[in-house]
Amino acid sequence: MIKSMTGFAALTRDDEGATISVTIRAVNHKFLDLQMRIPQSLAPVESRLRGVVQRRVSRGRVEVTVNLQTRRVPVLDVELNEPFLEALGAALDRARERGYIAGPMTPGDLLRFAQALTIRERPEDTGSTDDDLVARVEEAVSAAIDELDQMRAREGGYLRTDLDARRAALGGMFERLHAAAESGIAGLQARLQERVRELRADTLADEGTVAQEIAKFVGRSDITEEVVRFRGHLEHWRALSDSAEPCGRKLDFLLQEMNREVNTAGSKAEGPDVSEIVVALKADLEKMREQVQNVE
Repeated sequence: MIKSMTGFAALTRDDEGATISVTIRAVNHKFLDLQMRIPQSLAPVESRLRGVVQRRVSRGRVEVTVNLQTRRVPVLDVELNEPFLEALGAALDRARERGYIAGPMTPGDLLRFAQALTIRERPEDTGSTDDDLVARVEEAVSAAIDELDQMRAREGGYLRTDLDARRAALGGMFERLHAAAESGIAGLQARLQERVRELRADTLADEGTVAQEIAKFVGRSDITEEVVRFRGHLEHWRALSDSAEPCGRKLDFLLQEMNREVNTAGSKAEGPDVSEIVVALKADLEKMREQVQNVE
């Protein structure tokens, strides 16, 4: 399947427990280069989040940013400093006996003493609540990948339209090269046969040997093998484009093979139009190679 490596996705999941924001940017790269930016609280599950991306993306430089804001009502623990209060009560009793103060101690009086009470926020439970939050983060990352994938598939459709047109043009040009080479062989054979007739006057010339050399020379100019392989490469290209699997690297390899066939055919073929067609083929192959660098 032809899918672009470039894309962007951003989404936010908001509920009573947390706000999860995910941003994904993807650009061209020869291999998969995954960069994760996540809160420290999610560091223990980074490998799980990487797995979510790696199962869906096979090539490109991908930057994933996850922001997490949790919302929870703090649970408070209030601790009474009993030794302090016992000492304080004893001191107040002595003060009453001596007439310095009167009446009992009220709660308001107690709160005036910072040493009397210690108020602490209870540490957050690290059990099932964290697991649930991680699951929600994974779901958000997966949904962002879906959004990224849609964009990359849409861009890939434009790439495929262009590449399919160029592939068809390549096939047509190579058939022209084949026809030009066949015409060149016919002309070469006619010229060589005329030369043989001229050599017949030479009694030292062995016509059988000369005929064998002509056949060898003409055979070396035959590009049938290259034509068959080039046609096979074009069909393989079509199959890869229709496949569900990422095909960018395979298409790049096919272009190298096509270029090799063009070079070989150009060095073997005879004919006045061969050089011009070979130059045009190589130019279009280079344009396709540049486009394939965008394919996953």
